[in-house]
Amino acid sequence: MDTPKTVLHVCMGSACHQAGVFEILPVLQSLIEEYGLQDRLELKGAFCLGTCARAIVLKFDEDSILDINRRNVREKFIREVLSKVGVAES
Repeated sequence: MDTPKTVLHVCMGSACHQAGVFEILPVLQSLIEEYGLQDRLELKGAFCLGTCARAIVLKFDEDSILDINRRNVREKFIREVLSKVGVAES
C-alpha cells in the first residue's frame, strides 16, 4: 500500500494573489523535483489560509509559513518543509 503524500497548501486567496503567488508556484514545483519529493509531497491550492496580512502563505502540517516571496521561498522551503519530511539540504 502506498504511503499517502504530505500536503503543502499554497494560499490562492486575494491577498496572496496580489502578493504574487503565481510567481512562487513554479519555484515550489521545482524545489519538490530538485529534492525528489514528488512521491512524498503534494502541492495543493487553498482558497484562504487566514493570515492575509502575512501573504504569501503556505501551510505544511499544522504550521503556517508566512511572508513568502521570490527572494526567500527556497530558504523557507528548506528550513520549514525539508526538515519535516526528513530530507537533508543538498
